[in-house]
Amino acid sequence: MQGEMLGLLGLAALLALLLLRVPIGISLISVSFAGMWMLIGPRAAWGLISAVPYEFSAKWTLSSVPMFLLMGYVCYYAGLTKGLFEACRSWLARLPGGLAIASVFGGAGFAAVTGSSIACAAAMGRIAIPEMLARKYDPALATGTLAAAGTLGALIPPSILLILFGVFAEVSISKLFMGGLGMGLLTTALYVATIWVKATLNPGLAPRMAEAPVLAERLEHLRETWPILLLLVVVIGGMFAGLFTATEAGAVGALAAIIIAYVRRALSPRTMWSSLVETLTTTGALFLIAVGANMLSRFLAISGAADLIAGTVVGLQADPLALLVGIAALYLLLGMFLDPLGAMLLTLPILLPVLRESHIDLVWFGVFLAKLLEVGMITPPVGMNVFVIKSVVGQTISLGTIYRGIVAFLIADAVALALVIALPSLVTFLPGLIE
Repeated sequence: MQGEMLGLLGLAALLALLLLRVPIGISLISVSFAGMWMLIGPRAAWGLISAVPYEFSAKWTLSSVPMFLLMGYVCYYAGLTKGLFEACRSWLARLPGGLAIASVFGGAGFAAVTGSSIACAAAMGRIAIPEMLARKYDPALATGTLAAAGTLGALIPPSILLILFGVFAEVSISKLFMGGLGMGLLTTALYVATIWVKATLNPGLAPRMAEAPVLAERLEHLRETWPILLLLVVVIGGMFAGLFTATEAGAVGALAAIIIAYVRRALSPRTMWSSLVETLTTTGALFLIAVGANMLSRFLAISGAADLIAGTVVGLQADPLALLVGIAALYLLLGMFLDPLGAMLLTLPILLPVLRESHIDLVWFGVFLAKLLEVGMITPPVGMNVFVIKSVVGQTISLGTIYRGIVAFLIADAVALALVIALPSLVTFLPGLIE
């Protein structure tokens, strides 16, 4: 029992460090190192800290993380995504809440070239919010739409969250991507329905355009979306067709983005340098947390704390629904204070044994988890996407107004979570096609 108690004390120490605002990666590594020192001795502790960073980072699957990030940053800095919103606006503006609906579809398109919800919210927010405000849209609806649409960035593949979950849970990343696509499309449909209902019931929230763009203008805007459509065909189509794996898709996508940017004469040395710097710094931050989580997994396994927690939960004989509701509550709570990656990697070492003991499909759960984490991106008091949108609009719109705008989208998210629990095939259907 001594080792198990030491593992539980390590978790308590980890929580204390986080409350003291010590960075998550440093907290995870420190607790794991100290715990192994006390559990086995200094030699084992130094062995852990010297071996795990290389063993984890050298995994071939993780090479897709910097590659997908590079693809997204090249698209962003080269301006390959600029035509997305304009195309959606020209075709959808006459609908109730048309510009807001266009923003959601634009966000979904941008999500297909970046694994980050923050990048998605920031990029689309700078384009769409000024347009909506100029058209007299309700500020809460305009900002709330973009904060929510940004969450699609971690659902629609490529998704960094799903890649890291796949590595930790040892499940197929291709299947996770297909499941994430299903969840992303469901979320997009619910967000669009939310906007349509709000704008229909209260037209003053989203005044319609007096005149629709002519067909020639629509077709011209549609033509400008070819870089993203081509990337979608290459990356998602190639994976679905079995031409390459999800890991290889990252490199293919990054190369395709660079070639497209070069063909469009948008690949300047400054663009490439900015893309590389952003890729390296983001990858370094992600891997620091991931290495710490891997070390914590080993410490908890050796101490016996992981088995103790899993056995205790399973011993309660809670049905899967009750377990999922409890897990959802945990992540929604963590999402109020931690970033999604930190919340996921902090808890996976504890939850994975429980999930395996309960025979829960890990592909389905990975997608369900990604959705839960993204809900945390728009919940108070620390909804990161809300703060990103606040930085876009400056002092013209208050933080309270943005939070007021996301309430309807949080309801839509609750419906999405309930649907995938009641109908798991909404997530598992597409992964089942690549057995």
